[in-house]
Amino acid sequence: LKPNILCLTVLKDTLEKRGVLGHLKARIRAEVFNALNDESEPRPPLSHENLLINELIREYLEFNKYKYTASVLISGLLVFPPESGQPVVPLDRQFLIRELNAFEESKDNTIPLLYGILAHFLHGAKEDLQSPSLRGSSLRPPNPHLGRHPSGRR
Repeated sequence: LKPNILCLTVLKDTLEKRGVLGHLKARIRAEVFNALNDESEPRPPLSHENLLINELIREYLEFNKYKYTASVLISGLLVFPPESGQPVVPLDRQFLIRELNAFEESKDNTIPLLYGILAHFLHGAKEDLQSPSLRGSSLRPPNPHLGRHPSGRR
């Protein structure tokens, strides 16, 4: 072992034997949590607009199987509470459509509304996500097999 690594190993072992290492780790975690959860700048209340935006993002994340990211948005981490203030129970899709004055021409209501909103602004019309003009477009739902090993693992 290199001298620096040897010194660190001996130091770690010494701190463990004295029962100090666990306390240091806990103190560091607490300080990191306090720094990230600084209450001197209170979060603004969850506005109606942010509620809708967060819900569109949640729907998109869940559709694309970004489960960890979606869970952090809604539930927070084990040591950090959620920052979004978003309700755990998803908003009703029809409610979202009414609130956004959105449209849903697709028969497949499992496609996130963000895809339809983006298609509307990119193409300037209320186009179905499965219409011929969007085939081959980046707006089609992603291929679930892309980026995966043949075994199914990443």
